[in-house]
Amino acid sequence: MLRLTGITKSFQQRGIVLDNLDLEIKEGDSIAITGPSGSGKTTLMNIIGSLESPDSGDIIFRGSSLLKLSPDESAHYRNRNVGYVFQDHMLLIHLTVKENIMLPVFASINTDDILREKEEYAEMLIERTGITGLVNKYPFNISGGEAQRVTLVRALINKPSFLLADEPTGSLDTKNAELLGSLLTEMNKDYGITLITATHSVSLASKMELCYRLENGKLKQ
Repeated sequence: MLRLTGITKSFQQRGIVLDNLDLEIKEGDSIAITGPSGSGKTTLMNIIGSLESPDSGDIIFRGSSLLKLSPDESAHYRNRNVGYVFQDHMLLIHLTVKENIMLPVFASINTDDILREKEEYAEMLIERTGITGLVNKYPFNISGGEAQRVTLVRALINKPSFLLADEPTGSLDTKNAELLGSLLTEMNKDYGITLITATHSVSLASKMELCYRLENGKLKQ
């Protein structure tokens, strides 16, 4: 589904972070990327998600290079194919939980039929993740664990090709981290959503089918 070849990325202050890195991701994979702080995990995730461009190399998604896309095409690619879950939930505090979840839907031009379908899908995901009672609340009225579950539903609302989770449990206590980790793996297995997570958590990494360690710019299994 997605293939990274010869990816190199450097920064003036940090030097080379990714060094001629290769990675192949298949439909339905669940992948953990581990490594020390500053090793480049977030940079790699951003490149996979088309939020950053590499200095060299290529990113091939279903046969086409993402690096040849225009800014508008890149934005369309992200909205249609990539779901994001970050350590910070990044919910908009002036919107309700339900409005936050539906936000990616309104970023695209949709028909009434598609909107109804998305509403039904949102309801199913909301029930599945146990946040039914939160839909009319605002982000400042819910806990960190609840906010991350909202973020997960928002990431899945457009039925993305893959889900990028960058330290998704990093700000959670043990109980909520375990719950979110289980939800991530359930979504991968039950809905076939390809899952890529960057994490320091041994527990979360152990739930993935494949585990890579990023160190000195290279990925090792």
